[in-house]
Amino acid sequence: MRRPLLATIGLILLTPVIVSSVARAPADAATPPGPRTVMYVGNNWDGTADVIDATTYKRLKRIDVAPDRAARIAEIQANPVKLAYYLAIGQLVGEGHDQLVDDMFSTPDGTLLAVSRPSLADVVGISLASGKIVWRFPMEGYRTDHMGVSPDGKRLLVSDSTANKVHELELRTGRKLREFASGDTPHESNYTQNGDRIFHASIGRVYVPGQLGLLGQAASVVKGKQVFQIVDNKTFQITKQWDIGQKLDEAGYPGMSSAVRPMAVAPDERFVYLQVSFFHGFVEFDTAGAGKVTRVALLPQSEAAKKTPKVQYVLNSAHHGIAMNSAGTSLCVAGTMSDYAAIVSRESFRHTILDVGPKPYWATTGPTGKTCWMSTSGNDQVAVIDYATKKIVKRIPVGDHPQRIREGRVAANVLNSWM
Repeated sequence: MRRPLLATIGLILLTPVIVSSVARAPADAATPPGPRTVMYVGNNWDGTADVIDATTYKRLKRIDVAPDRAARIAEIQANPVKLAYYLAIGQLVGEGHDQLVDDMFSTPDGTLLAVSRPSLADVVGISLASGKIVWRFPMEGYRTDHMGVSPDGKRLLVSDSTANKVHELELRTGRKLREFASGDTPHESNYTQNGDRIFHASIGRVYVPGQLGLLGQAASVVKGKQVFQIVDNKTFQITKQWDIGQKLDEAGYPGMSSAVRPMAVAPDERFVYLQVSFFHGFVEFDTAGAGKVTRVALLPQSEAAKKTPKVQYVLNSAHHGIAMNSAGTSLCVAGTMSDYAAIVSRESFRHTILDVGPKPYWATTGPTGKTCWMSTSGNDQVAVIDYATKKIVKRIPVGDHPQRIREGRVAANVLNSWM
């Protein structure tokens, strides 16, 4: 009986020590900080990406996304076909400049940034800690373009502009997994929220100036095949495909372009809002059944835009950039040729026009779902717009000719190494 009694007394005496140790454990063992949410801005003509804090809007880092530029250009110059495409891309698409960053996405842990580089016809994975390229995926064709990232952040879709296909890559390694076919000049890809489908559009030969919609099918000979399609992510098969120009014609809007530019997908993932070449506004499209145009929003043109011949539109873009708030009630539209942002009611299409600066070229919704981030490539800024107040709350100076903006992450240890 003595041993159990002594053990009980000892346990009673030690209990405060044990409890005290357990109580202190969480304070002593601090939880490592997680990755920070940031805004990545691709400065296309600079060949850099600015990393902006998503809350304070302060720049944390400017990354060189083409540290191998000299080596890549030397390879291109040694191949007459590649050289011809490289020069054409710079003149016809880049407005006399190399296109060094079109799109970018980070890994969920914020240690690596994948970047598509149009003039160099590749995608690279860059270590955010060292700034070095850790993988490279060359295109089958001669130019790369927009990308899309899966909801889990593990897979990347890359548009291979002249090969008319979309590659699926493992984001961390750059390893190719699958591919699906597109029309001429594959452009934007967006996953649904659960990742089971992909909305994809091809824009045709936008470097060919002028609007040819009134030529009907004959336009496809010059502009190429322009389609909007839905891809089953499990099988990578195209389940639906439309010529939006034909759908517009059926709805009573003849002669409009078939080329779908940026798009915004509604929370119900049934309705999509499409910008099409040469049009100052957007199209509401119902993807159910055979698909149909349900409404068309016509937005204002500036006096300068009214006087500008359509052959002078930047890559056929009257508007290039559209996003939707997380509630699905408002749209944020980049009026590229008219130098404005429009906040548009999804229900009524009533709009408020904001002077954001010259040549706005992309719009995306920030992580809170309540702000729109819009690049203005003509004055090297990003405008942060509040959906509710319809006001610009911040202007952020960035590098030369910002285009794509993406929400992303940076690991805490990477941030510490930048300080």
